[in-house]
Amino acid sequence: MVKDEQVKHLFLFLRQGLPLYLAAAKAGMNERTARKYSRAWELPSQMKRERDWCTREDPFLGVWSEVEELLGVNPGLQAKTIFDWLCREYPGMFQEGQLRTLQRKMRRWRALEGEPKEVYFPQRHYPGRLCQSDFTNMSNLGITICGESFHHLIYHFVLTYSNWETGTVCFSESFSRSLTPFGSSGWMKNWQCCARFRPSDATMPLSLMYQCATAAPSECRSILTLFTVA
Repeated sequence: MVKDEQVKHLFLFLRQGLPLYLAAAKAGMNERTARKYSRAWELPSQMKRERDWCTREDPFLGVWSEVEELLGVNPGLQAKTIFDWLCREYPGMFQEGQLRTLQRKMRRWRALEGEPKEVYFPQRHYPGRLCQSDFTNMSNLGITICGESFHHLIYHFVLTYSNWETGTVCFSESFSRSLTPFGSSGWMKNWQCCARFRPSDATMPLSLMYQCATAAPSECRSILTLFTVA
């Protein structure tokens, strides 16, 4: 098989004015092959055309409706499983080498007729920039203290990059409660560890909470006002 590099050498020798037979010999191919590439002036990889026709009759054409019925009931069936079933149902009709053909047909069926695939967008997390938090109502658990119902919430806080997390018991969903993780010495150590990764203005959640946690109440209101206006 002639490779692209050989044809590149052929073109180079032809540009230098060498006759076709000599350029072909130097490029390591016969004269007939060299003539084909010199007329097309394309590399072998450029001359390849995708085949959109079948070279032989589809062996599963007569039973494909049954295969579709099986896939409709259980879309997760493997081609090998269905092929073995077909061989039992129709002895001598299929050969072992036709499994690949069935796999290609099933792959195409799943792409066109199968269940829609879940669409997701990968998320990238960076040190010291973003956090996530949420409140969970724990009243449904029926927790009691000295026979009295203990109605409360759990506030969960996590850094998206390191998965460092903490939680606390609270009784209302408030912004001041969400600042609790910043008040502990353990959190301050974690913040100092990632201080070189300064949050940018575009990623306000973590930096805003840090500023509010370390500011006076009046300054905290000013920070929130600026963030809202921005």
